[in-house]
Amino acid sequence: MSEVFSGNKGEWSEPYVLLKLLADGKLYLGDGNLNKLESLMLPIISILREEQDGARRYSYSDDKSRIVFDFGTADELLAVPVDEFEKHALLLLSAIKENRTSSFTVPDVEEFLRKIGCTRLSARSLSKSDIHIVVHDIRTGICPTLGFSIKSELGKKATLLNASGATNFLYEVQGCDNRIADEFNSLFNNRGKKDFRRRMALLENTGCFLVFQKVDHSICSNNLILIDSRLPEILAEMLCQYYAGRAKNTSDLSAKLCGINPNGYDYSNNHHFYEYKVKRLLCEAALGMRPAEIWHGKYDATGGYLVVRQDGEIVCYHLYSHNQFEDYLFRNTKFDTPSSSRHGFGDIVQEEGRFFLKLNLQIRFS
Repeated sequence: MSEVFSGNKGEWSEPYVLLKLLADGKLYLGDGNLNKLESLMLPIISILREEQDGARRYSYSDDKSRIVFDFGTADELLAVPVDEFEKHALLLLSAIKENRTSSFTVPDVEEFLRKIGCTRLSARSLSKSDIHIVVHDIRTGICPTLGFSIKSELGKKATLLNASGATNFLYEVQGCDNRIADEFNSLFNNRGKKDFRRRMALLENTGCFLVFQKVDHSICSNNLILIDSRLPEILAEMLCQYYAGRAKNTSDLSAKLCGINPNGYDYSNNHHFYEYKVKRLLCEAALGMRPAEIWHGKYDATGGYLVVRQDGEIVCYHLYSHNQFEDYLFRNTKFDTPSSSRHGFGDIVQEEGRFFLKLNLQIRFS
């Protein structure tokens, strides 16, 4: 007996994208605020989705009224009216919006998904591409196969750059002593979690200051340096501002850095140094860079992002429209506090008479 399809809103959003895009037959590019750019549209030729028994390709009949596909081994092609895809996309969207449980089933839609050869809700792959789409690029005349990562506004906000031990940044706490360290490490909030805002305020009030030493993990450090040689220092200052409670949105933290200018850049020609460098990080993280894996700049998601808006419409951030993609990431992400118990950060430790503190980097969609 087949396993029942059960998943959260984000997982159900993946088959929703398949149904919705096949019903629409086109991709709309988006601006930095998730608005459709009606003049920038990519006609869809076919969609490929990885299933348990191999890749499934969905194409259109000559008159565009039916979706044509097979089950990977069948000699005969199957055809289902486009109207059926539209109907079930609406049913699934309604179910995703209305459900309040962490995991749920949608029997009517599951039956249709199995009919069209779907064997799983979400992609299970090391690649960041959840779906591949063959589009007609009107500007160039070519028909590339593009991999997209799916992000949904319908469920819990996803992380862009995941926290781990590799994303710890090490600082020396200058001006510290045992009394300050003990008080710092004793500050917790009413939920029993480390109170970083009070901890950072204590350092400021006692005349201590943090001097960035290094990114703990050498691969993560070198990945950041590959993107920009000063990126570790830039992120180190952004982390200080974030944990002190001065800002959390990526754009606001970038603006803070512009005011502080820790790298001493020349502003005489109005260059946006920090914004540009932070956008590069966001783009690399979105399209393949993982902190603990050696990064050579090769993108996994060769098309970009497909974002399911809260109204169910889908906008595309395509590498051909690089500026809009970067603006979307810059305006829709924030720094986040991961679990300090899992990743070993947030306490002052003493080593050979010197005091050190680790802060952890995690970036989430806002």
